[in-house]
Amino acid sequence: MFYSAVRKLLFNFDPEAVHYFAMNSLKTACNISFAKKILERSFQRNYPSLQKNIFGLSFKNPVGLGAGFDKNASYLTELETLGFGFVEIGTVTPKPQSGNDKPRLFRLPEDKALINRMGFNNDGVGVIRKRLEDWKTSQRPTVNGQLVIGGNIGKNKVTPNEDAWKDYDICFRELFDCVDYFVVNVSSPNTPGLRELQEKDSLRKILAHLQTINHTHSKQKPLLLKIAPDLNHAQLDDIISLAFEVKLDGIVATNTTISRDTLKAESSKLKAAEAGGLSGKPVFEKSNEVLRYLISNSENKIPVIASGGIFTGEDAKVKLDAGASLVQVWTGFIYEGPSIVKNINRFLQHA
Repeated sequence: MFYSAVRKLLFNFDPEAVHYFAMNSLKTACNISFAKKILERSFQRNYPSLQKNIFGLSFKNPVGLGAGFDKNASYLTELETLGFGFVEIGTVTPKPQSGNDKPRLFRLPEDKALINRMGFNNDGVGVIRKRLEDWKTSQRPTVNGQLVIGGNIGKNKVTPNEDAWKDYDICFRELFDCVDYFVVNVSSPNTPGLRELQEKDSLRKILAHLQTINHTHSKQKPLLLKIAPDLNHAQLDDIISLAFEVKLDGIVATNTTISRDTLKAESSKLKAAEAGGLSGKPVFEKSNEVLRYLISNSENKIPVIASGGIFTGEDAKVKLDAGASLVQVWTGFIYEGPSIVKNINRFLQHA
């Protein structure tokens, strides 16, 4: 109830400004020892039965935060304090870029949704690598296990598609010692032409090259692919085939959708013309269809991190029951507030 009142107030202001205000306020609190301890007691729970070991990594719980929320690895301590089992940073590009023009983030509260066209705004891989190194150095042992960090990587807007593999190469090499797993993002609708890289030949060039680099290391990093919910069955079949071919460790399903068909509220339909990816409740069933298809047609041999429309423990259970190994929230975090991880894990513990 408390967060509902706070959300009602915050939703009167610009979404992007509110994001930074809220997270910077949380950072300030976490810099005060007693305040941080209060937050940890309020939001962190240790559920040994929910621990997961997926692609060689140990997750203290199955609930993660999707890429796009902490683009620059600026709030890892704060997100760990809220109980997340893992956080995916990025999308990170070789060079810093400011992203698309503002406004570029829109709330659709009656449909519990967002439309964003951020455009991979980030500080660039060099700055983010240094931030990750500093964070890892400052980490202390925890009784619940360490926060797993995923690195979501992409290409700069100005890089032509034929050279995209070079951008992924740079990010992969730069972040290799700083993240626990990688996610190749070719599915954002907000970088012109990016989704064309989801076609099999283009993807093979990028993924096979990254795996070649990966195998030069004594210990490889799990490599995953993030896909759109708008792919048809033939395209999904190509993804599955390629995943086996290049020995992908997993798939993140799904990113935002360019479809507006599932919007119901009139207030949402007024904003439907805004360019960008739609996330939240309207993507839930669409992403579930993709999830079930991947699990069924890969014979459950490819681990899937499920994302799209998760707000409650019931939502997470639907994904896990469909075969997902882990789940990620994003828009649900905005609408449900800082207790979302605790609430989902508590439901899963007793389900």
